[in-house]
Amino acid sequence: MSVPAFQDAFAEVEQLIAAARRRAYQSVNTTLIELYWRIGEYISRKLASAEWGDGVVSQLADHIARSQPGLRGFTRRNLFRMRQFHEAYQGDEIVSPLVTQLPWTHHLIILSQSRRPEEREFYIRAAITENWGKRELERQFKAALFERTVLHAPKVSPAVTQMHKAAQSVFRDAYFVEFLALPADHAEADLHLGLVRELRNFLIELGRDFCFVGSQYPLQVGGRDFALDLLFFHRALNALVAIELKVGRFEPEYLGKLSFYLEALDREGRKPHENPAIGLLLCASKDDEVVEYALSRTLSPALVAQYQTQLPDKEMLRAKLAEFYRLSMVGEDG
Repeated sequence: MSVPAFQDAFAEVEQLIAAARRRAYQSVNTTLIELYWRIGEYISRKLASAEWGDGVVSQLADHIARSQPGLRGFTRRNLFRMRQFHEAYQGDEIVSPLVTQLPWTHHLIILSQSRRPEEREFYIRAAITENWGKRELERQFKAALFERTVLHAPKVSPAVTQMHKAAQSVFRDAYFVEFLALPADHAEADLHLGLVRELRNFLIELGRDFCFVGSQYPLQVGGRDFALDLLFFHRALNALVAIELKVGRFEPEYLGKLSFYLEALDREGRKPHENPAIGLLLCASKDDEVVEYALSRTLSPALVAQYQTQLPDKEMLRAKLAEFYRLSMVGEDG
């Protein structure tokens, strides 16, 4: 029998090997993070009780370097990071059980770039759920995902909240496609082809549970042929997600065409066990008030979001978030 005849069997063995490697990596990572947690706890206790000063931590780092040459990760700087790591999450019964699920490099990024406990929790949960690598985690910090999530809820129709209660935690108000390197005067075809070409990056931006179905997905109604820009399936929502692209600002009449596509998908493409299809209009710009008016009367489960070709001004968003929290505290005190 030829080798190609065994390809399915070989693929199964490869999957077993890959699964074993993932388990082994997770086991090693869990042990390492637990070690760093205990060392951080020990140093924190010594410093808090004034048994040690900062200089003793430096002596500890030198001692480890002499007694265990070749052992990496126990410099003075890293020992203080272990202390910071422990102090950040000690007593947090919600977050502390999650920390072993991320590599140490992820924790260093989160600790160095987060300013609030809720921000740390947000990125820990997101990194675990979305299985972000180091580069993608750093990109989400640059894209100010936490600030945007708190400040700008996605714009959805009433039908979305009725049919898909979890949708607001899945979709975003804005998606960043800086990886396309689009010129300022790009056409819809440029955006479309770029997203298909950089599909892996676009899927990461959309979220882990999105699965690509097709581009220019054909729909036939009556005797006419139509083409939907992009079609995805979302595993958690158990629904098809139709994405229509617009390189200009949002116009209310766009929802009519999207609703038509959703009806066609539900009648011809949806499987019996699936939920109704969801539509996402991805526009270059939008007036939130116009969007709100347009979505309030549509009967279709539709959303309107903005795509942006450059990462946001993070400091401006942080300033807005600080003002948001300040006003929230004032409201609670009142």
